[in-house]
Amino acid sequence: MIPFDRREWLRSFSLTIGGLGVSRLLSAQASSPRAALGGGALLARLSLNENPYGPAPAAIAAIQREFSNLCRYTGAEYQVLIGAIARNEGVPKEQIILGEILEPLGTYLSLQGGPGGEFIYSDPGYTALIDSAVAVGGRGVGVPLNSQMENDLPAIAAKVNERTRAVFMVNPHNPTGIVGDTNQLRNFARTISRNALLIVDEAYLEFADHFAQRTLADLVRGGENVIVFRTFAKVYGLAGLDIGYGLMPRPIAKALSAQGLNNPHLFNRLAVAAAAASLQDASYVAGVLRQVAQEREKWFGLFRDLKLNFTRSSGNFVFFETGMRNAEFAAALLKDGVAIGHAFPPYDRWARISIGLPQENAIARAAVRKSLHKLAT
Repeated sequence: MIPFDRREWLRSFSLTIGGLGVSRLLSAQASSPRAALGGGALLARLSLNENPYGPAPAAIAAIQREFSNLCRYTGAEYQVLIGAIARNEGVPKEQIILGEILEPLGTYLSLQGGPGGEFIYSDPGYTALIDSAVAVGGRGVGVPLNSQMENDLPAIAAKVNERTRAVFMVNPHNPTGIVGDTNQLRNFARTISRNALLIVDEAYLEFADHFAQRTLADLVRGGENVIVFRTFAKVYGLAGLDIGYGLMPRPIAKALSAQGLNNPHLFNRLAVAAAAASLQDASYVAGVLRQVAQEREKWFGLFRDLKLNFTRSSGNFVFFETGMRNAEFAAALLKDGVAIGHAFPPYDRWARISIGLPQENAIARAAVRKSLHKLAT
């Protein structure tokens, strides 16, 4: 059986947050994790692209209702969520595989046809699928970003050959946050998918404008050789209950189901209930998106003020050139209580910072200004 990625169980959850309204939750104060930091405290964890506004009130309520059912395995609730996703995406239930499926998908595709299959991806980038494919005999083929720090579509297309098992892309890209041109990406997808499976990770696409026009889910509905992955861990604020899903061609969905990935017992019933409720609370998500966009613009303003190079990120994170080695810059910010993302070679003098709550972002911007001022002097 393909290994299924079962992430860390929910460690703790505040019941009091369930009573907060949307506007109150969106203006909530940071919980300020107090991890020991050489005598200081971690004031802002901005390293993992989490959504600090947390789950929707409807999701909190759904989790609370399930507490008395934790003695039960997940059953019919699984089908409720699959049905909700199918209605939301306009994709038949048979073409939906629930879970954080990128790792098991990489394993499955790499094992099909034996070792040596190639998996093309943008480098640097998010490589969970690539890593799992390589672990069982696949070969990762990294393609550098273009001069605009975008997925280099012509260069990726040029790498496709008879050994290609899949092309993997993240849109918006991580770490640059750049969202691909809709028409170019759609044309690319239609062309590539005639010769190889195309997998598009849209984990951050809800944060971009014109989501409905940008998503490639319509290609799955149209029968193209395309998989679209989404997650509830980002915009829906369920990273602690990590759950996502893939929209995929019928043959691949059928094969993965035969491997047991559609077994309801694999899934945390709290995550399933929270995800189903999240899909019903569109107004809350819209509020989160507005707040993230506002905070992102404040970061762009800082970069312009400091005359820094930066990308026009459409995700819930920013990416900018510091002029310092990432390790040095991250250590400087950590002294001021701010944790940021790791390095993304070859962009060793760039930094990725997740967008947190307004007060966390203010602390982080002050720390960035302080660190870069010291560099300038």
